[in-house]
Amino acid sequence: MPQSPRRLQTVIQKRTGFIVATDDPNTSDELVFLREEVQRLRKTLSQQTPSLAMLLRRRGFTIYKKEPSDDLLIPARKHVDAYYRMLHAYSFRLLLRDVIKHQKQFTLEQVTRYATPSITNEYLDYLLSIRLIRKKAAAYALAKGPVTSFGSTLEWYIAEIFKREFSAESVWGVKFKRPKIGGDYDVISKLDGSLLYSEVKSSPPKQIYDSEVAAFIDRVADLAPAIAVFFMDTELRMKDKIVPMFERELQKRYDPPPDVVRIERELFHIQDRIFIVNAKESIIGNIEKVMRWHYQKTGNPARCV
Repeated sequence: MPQSPRRLQTVIQKRTGFIVATDDPNTSDELVFLREEVQRLRKTLSQQTPSLAMLLRRRGFTIYKKEPSDDLLIPARKHVDAYYRMLHAYSFRLLLRDVIKHQKQFTLEQVTRYATPSITNEYLDYLLSIRLIRKKAAAYALAKGPVTSFGSTLEWYIAEIFKREFSAESVWGVKFKRPKIGGDYDVISKLDGSLLYSEVKSSPPKQIYDSEVAAFIDRVADLAPAIAVFFMDTELRMKDKIVPMFERELQKRYDPPPDVVRIERELFHIQDRIFIVNAKESIIGNIEKVMRWHYQKTGNPARCV
């Protein structure tokens, strides 16, 4: 018998590390208290520092457009909190990509690539319950559309991580009127009075090109954030293709070029400020490691407490 969406959310949260599994209720309560206290302190500090708009204005940036809703795949407001937690699971995000790919009509078999059939069926039951998909004869279809890609939804999700987990003012899908450096700034966040810019890629490494890495480095130079993150929603190795692309681009620009240095596993940094990050293990955990590394190496207050 299929598990309820609530039960499935609990399983996913524990699997992704969102809930710390412990047999000691006192330990669990203490962790919850400490997390809430950190968020409270960050919120207080944020209120005492210039707004995100002001930090951008001081750099000569004024937001022209932001957060386009046309291509978002998110449910009604009452379901958003649970949906956000579901997105912590990599297999759920991959399923959403397949749902978008086959949005006019798809079967269970067509979207069962990254999880077991039983878990995939639970995912589909959940999407039906929040009315993101609908039954169509012996198949399913997207309830709203068309949705061209998972990109906007992923940007929304990353911005929500900064808001919910780090009490950071964040905007996504940002456009500026800049004469030299154009394109979208996927996610921009204000953390403890500093800017953090995230480039968010939903495509696998094989679909990333040198021009995208060059554009990212151009935007970092133009915006001058304290931290810049090149995030890829994949569990594949960054060392095989993405890191060499950065190394080639840095060689074109600098003599001698700065090194791309491994922090651990698939997390890399360039001069403690630019970070290459994937989704292995936990997006939230990887962002925490990036901020902690930056603070410990530079003393910048954009830190993970």
